[in-house]
Amino acid sequence: MTTAAPLINHTQFSANVTAKSQEQSLYQSSGAIVAAIVVGVIIIFTVVLLILKTYNRRMRVKRELEPKATKPAMPPALGQSSVSASQHPAVTFIPVDIHMQSR
Repeated sequence: MTTAAPLINHTQFSANVTAKSQEQSLYQSSGAIVAAIVVGVIIIFTVVLLILKTYNRRMRVKRELEPKATKPAMPPALGQSSVSASQHPAVTFIPVDIHMQSR
């Protein structure tokens, strides 16, 4: 005795599989788009940070190398010789990141 197998509507089954695969590919592509945007934002942030760091370094070097504005010279006090009036006190520059230890 043979039993007849039920007939499956192949068009409905293939359409359902196609719809699921399209939906899955949409989810995957949207995930890839979000990942690409995140990577792009990180790259832009890094580039801006490096540009600002370079600009800051250049401006610091420029400030350190430019001559300092001097105050107008005060007239020498009475009793001082002209030699001592022409000598300027020496100023030493100590960078901030070098810490002197006092004991």
